[in-house]
Amino acid sequence: MKSDHSQLGRELDLFATSPAIGAGLPVWLPDGAIIRAELEKLAAEESARSGCLGVYTPVLAKRSLFERSGHWDKFSADMFPPMRIGGEEFVLRPANCPHHTQVFDARGRSFRDLPFRVSELGSMFRSELSGVLGGLTRVRQISLDDAHVFCTPDQVGDEVRLALESIERCYRILGLAPSFRLSLRGRAGRYLGDAAQWSTAEGQLRVALGDREFTVGHGDAAFYGPKIDVQVAGHQETVSTVQIDFNQPERFGLEYTGSDGEKHRPVMIHRGVLGSMERLTAMLIDRHAGRMPPWLAPRQVAVIPVNASHSPPASALVARLHGASIRAQILEEGSLGSRIRSARLHRDAYIAVIGDRERDSNSVAVSYGALNAKAVLDTDVFVEAVNRDIHIRALLPIVPDMENH
Repeated sequence: MKSDHSQLGRELDLFATSPAIGAGLPVWLPDGAIIRAELEKLAAEESARSGCLGVYTPVLAKRSLFERSGHWDKFSADMFPPMRIGGEEFVLRPANCPHHTQVFDARGRSFRDLPFRVSELGSMFRSELSGVLGGLTRVRQISLDDAHVFCTPDQVGDEVRLALESIERCYRILGLAPSFRLSLRGRAGRYLGDAAQWSTAEGQLRVALGDREFTVGHGDAAFYGPKIDVQVAGHQETVSTVQIDFNQPERFGLEYTGSDGEKHRPVMIHRGVLGSMERLTAMLIDRHAGRMPPWLAPRQVAVIPVNASHSPPASALVARLHGASIRAQILEEGSLGSRIRSARLHRDAYIAVIGDRERDSNSVAVSYGALNAKAVLDTDVFVEAVNRDIHIRALLPIVPDMENH
């Protein structure tokens, strides 16, 4: 049975699958691409706000890179087979972190450079079995909002807190309620590093969680360190993570020069604020039943003239909205009722109807589907209100108080 997001995503033309391309490789259609682009913009803004520097790294690398990081030993069964090129084996990456160690190692680092934060919204690949693939939640190519922080041991606590604050800020904007799980080692399993490092890292994560409520997941840690998994109410899958890693810096021989002039090993923090674009979009479709907040709506305003005589003011309004970088479209084909119904089914944030009264008074009759509300607004007021809702990334439209205008 299809999940809600899978059914709605197809009904709303957000994404599709193609047998010619293959299972687990969804195609983002134009409306879905708009949602993804807006989420990527939010991710980039949040990364910059918390001091991350953007980088680009290749989607493949020598097999030896992942052998050195430990991913090959742990995940080779879930990776795509190696490609032999010029006598060397290359593989599609299952994670971005080994590449980011090489960004850090591109030149010498001093304690004055730390914390050194890099971010990338990059593609990762998992060779999932066809039987578990579905919608946007289980896919073979993952577009991950990923950041890595290289810091001194005494900076770890502040960096984890900074990451948690970023996650909570984004979740408020998206209308998602976070729950936290401290994921620790289990008795069984292959984990890198020694017990003392793990104990130190677990203690740092507990302190960084502060007074937040959290559960403990024994056996849910990453193979290289403990982590905080952030999940969304009603979903058991992790969306965002904050992970401490002593092991990859050790495996790759990463160093910085301390204030004492000696070489020291940095701590690596893996930080995914929005996580996978695919999984996050699926959760947002479910959370909002396909009716995205105004700033995420693929078509933000549907402008509907009652008849052909009202098309000139309707076209002028669309031009004004476009001038303000608002996604708007005039709907002229079909009966008035069918056009309004089409806009509602499309989950447009605002439906603006222009008839005789609106044309003569330079106003619009606005329907707010998310609020089940209507208002007749001066055109200037309407454009200003829509622009404000989008600019502040309002979760719901805000109906202007006409007494103040």
